Amino acid sequence: MNRLELTGLTARPSQVWGGVRLVPLVREAPVEGLRLHRKVYEGLGAGVVELGPRAHYVSYIPHGLVADWSGEDGPAPEAGRQSAAYGTQFGGGGSPRAVPLPPLPHHRLAKRRPGDRLRFLPLHLALEGYLALHFGGPSTAWEEWSRTALRDGLSPRAEDAYLGRSVRGLADALRIFEIHPGQCGVMVYVSDALAAAFVVPHPDDYRLLHASLVEDLYGELVHQYALYGVPVPLMPVRIGGEEHIRDLGELRSAARAQERAWEEAHDTLFARELLDTSYAFDRVYRMKSFTLWRFLPPFVRDRGGQHIGETITDHRGQVAYLKTFRLSDPQIRRGHLLRTLAGADWELDRAAAALGSSREELIRRLRAAGFSALLKGGV
Repeated sequence: MNRLELTGLTARPSQVWGGVRLVPLVREAPVEGLRLHRKVYEGLGAGVVELGPRAHYVSYIPHGLVADWSGEDGPAPEAGRQSAAYGTQFGGGGSPRAVPLPPLPHHRLAKRRPGDRLRFLPLHLALEGYLALHFGGPSTAWEEWSRTALRDGLSPRAEDAYLGRSVRGLADALRIFEIHPGQCGVMVYVSDALAAAFVVPHPDDYRLLHASLVEDLYGELVHQYALYGVPVPLMPVRIGGEEHIRDLGELRSAARAQERAWEEAHDTLFARELLDTSYAFDRVYRMKSFTLWRFLPPFVRDRGGQHIGETITDHRGQVAYLKTFRLSDPQIRRGHLLRTLAGADWELDRAAAALGSSREELIRRLRAAGFSALLKGGV
């Protein structure tokens, strides 16, 4: 498995609001045996995830998702609101006094819950995979390897992202347009650049999770496109032309032909960068006939938009759940540098040769990318 297959999902004509273009994705039939429910965390949006005894992940975490393959109808017991009263105010006598509370703690990014259910943090599986990309360093102490890094570990990696509410036009677009019958996903474009893809197994799941897109994280490039971009053009459909429409049957056939033409244009033009890319998939959890994966792009420069994400597929590789995050150009360059260093066994001369640059240029690029900790002080 090295590609995303959106088999069973059909792209409907786009919905345009300013610089935002939404492309609804509709299923002919829901994916059987899997449902997704939302788990809301009250109060603070910040969260600390314990990845291991000495590893922690800190980020904005508005909600979690519960994958349910038990076959039972209705929300999972794990779904709903967190019972702890985070954000509660205490006071006495006078006006209430806000008590600062620590970020909401979580145990692991994906954790099995009672019954056939798995709680995971959407997008954060993918983001943590990107942050941890080759960041354990070399397995042996090369001469370039910092003594500080060997003794104390590397400094924490951090990346910036923007809340969906700050992406201009996104909240209005999600609020204004109606949800299609059978809609199980959406492609979000900003200035006609693919910002995110979101797919769920069942239309009822999508109706409940549609508004959660404004609480997701989006990259710096998406925020800039929304802020500085101009309204994108509508794509009007003209039926008739030289052909004469004589009855409703011919009108219906012509309309369906236009829908098929739009679907083909979308898959081959708009969504090409997502669907025609080979990814490195990392299995996170197996759920009977379903598997939760996270994936990383090849980090090839000058290839256009590249995306990280997570997906749940069935035994045939069909996508039941999908959520993606578009990387900025600096993030792609950092991933490219780390991949090249790891492929060269962390030898600077070999890595520089693979990049077609000098050793000095590679050192400059590493420092500019924030990877100075990978270098010995005298380098």
